[in-house]
Amino acid sequence: MAVPKRKTSKARRDKRRAQHGITIPRVQLCPTCRQPKRPHRVCPNCKTYKGRDVEPIRIQAP
Repeated sequence: MAVPKRKTSKARRDKRRAQHGITIPRVQLCPTCRQPKRPHRVCPNCKTYKGRDVEPIRIQAP
């Protein structure tokens, strides 16, 4: 069974964990209603995507 030869130092451990930071979500303005929205998603306010009206799905996918 593989066992580490030396203890992982706190500096090495924390360098690996430095990539796990939480970032704030990116926000863009909707081109039609000028409300903030997440990129590449339907605008929750006016239900448009790339300038086109999108009808939300009413039934759940199986």
